[in-house]
Amino acid sequence: MPRPTVPHTPLEDVQGLAIGLVSAAAGLVFLTHLGLMTGQTAGLALLISYVTGWSFGLVFTLVNLPFYLFAWKTLGTEFTLKSLFCVVALSVLMEVMPTFIRFEDLHPLVGATVFGVTTGLGLLGVFRHKGSLGGLGVVALIAQDRWGVRAGWVQLGVDALLFAAALALFEPERVAWSLYGAVVLNMVILFNHRRDRYISG
Repeated sequence: MPRPTVPHTPLEDVQGLAIGLVSAAAGLVFLTHLGLMTGQTAGLALLISYVTGWSFGLVFTLVNLPFYLFAWKTLGTEFTLKSLFCVVALSVLMEVMPTFIRFEDLHPLVGATVFGVTTGLGLLGVFRHKGSLGGLGVVALIAQDRWGVRAGWVQLGVDALLFAAALALFEPERVAWSLYGAVVLNMVILFNHRRDRYISG
């Protein structure tokens, strides 16, 4: 007989989201120090900004809006509000954390690996407390919940398309290390974001 799920308390949500956001931001500090790309909504916004000349911040905001409307209709108000909070909080953390972290030397292999693992774990924490860090993460969660397609596979597929397009804009080595980091991140999600192996509230 399956065990009944126990909803997270508000305090548990706060600490869970906070840990997830700090972890995700820490990983992104490694990534941005190396000048590597990221995938998902941020990667899509980056590519559009290069093609159109629009600012990344404006594009990132506009790209996310339709996804949050979709999230509100399909996943509810709680998920949408938590996701909006997470995106804003992560933006603030990314303005603050780099001022406290310095690298004398950082090899791309180490940096991309730490990014993938740390940010992947951060995303996992945010997902488990009913939030997300970007519009495409919403699609990945819906695909897993409704059609049984693992969220990690969805995100990996989207990233593959984005990085294929990025080859026309960036040098191959930069794209290769960026893609490696994205693969590590998505493997963390793929192997760990499973509703049959944990009880979520």
